[in-house]
Amino acid sequence: MIVPTSQNDDWSAEDEELQHHVPLPVELPLTENIADEALDLKTQIIRFLATGVLSAIVDQGVNLLLHFVFGVGVTLAKAIGFVLGTTTAYLINRRWTFNAAPSRARFVAVVALYGVTFAVQVGIYTWLYQALPDGFWYANVAFVIAQGTATVINFIVQRFVIFKIR
Repeated sequence: MIVPTSQNDDWSAEDEELQHHVPLPVELPLTENIADEALDLKTQIIRFLATGVLSAIVDQGVNLLLHFVFGVGVTLAKAIGFVLGTTTAYLINRRWTFNAAPSRARFVAVVALYGVTFAVQVGIYTWLYQALPDGFWYANVAFVIAQGTATVINFIVQRFVIFKIR
């Protein structure tokens, strides 16, 4: 790459052409307006599910690590995993899935929704964990059922209520 010097203050046409073909590094967008203005339902569902997979990995990863490696009780481990997973989900969904600017009213609504889905998810998980035979794989079955239930509730309320709040 040729750097302009005091002798050559302008880029040559060839240098400018090269600059247009050099790829930029991959990075997370840092602007508020990163999603398309009008995302259709299908796109929102796909983005919500992709975000949910990442958030579920955070949630269940923390849960299993705390419970099976560090011996934390099943409900407390699940609660900590839930908080970290849903925080991840909200931050990504607000900007990428629903293209929403920060809002105190929306934040309060999300906290209330997450309170409800926390009770639903942790309650279902704990109930199934105790009802199923003890073990790592059964813990994952309980997680999938509890997470699936909470995900459906979250998407419906976020799409049709929370991210309509201005």
